[in-house]
Amino acid sequence: MKTIKGFRLRKLGNEYILVGESMSLINFNKMITLNETAAFLWEQAEKETASNGCFAIETLCKALCAEYDVAPEKAMSDVEATVASWQEAGIIE
Repeated sequence: MKTIKGFRLRKLGNEYILVGESMSLINFNKMITLNETAAFLWEQAEKETASNGCFAIETLCKALCAEYDVAPEKAMSDVEATVASWQEAGIIE
């Protein structure tokens, strides 16, 4: 999977939002809000996409375990749910 170019993560108070900044996303009429953990995962997914052309759920899970005190099984469940919501929103492919 990979993140779609043109979305930028912005912090707004205690929340994070993804903003479509490219002309191809001008008709994107959804506001994507992320909590701190999902924003962390988005940043990791963007880094992986930039360096490898894609990201893997397993890589995000390892990053989540390294950053937060969470069991691998819980991390995998959370990452899978987050990635599924990103797919539904159309911000990854």
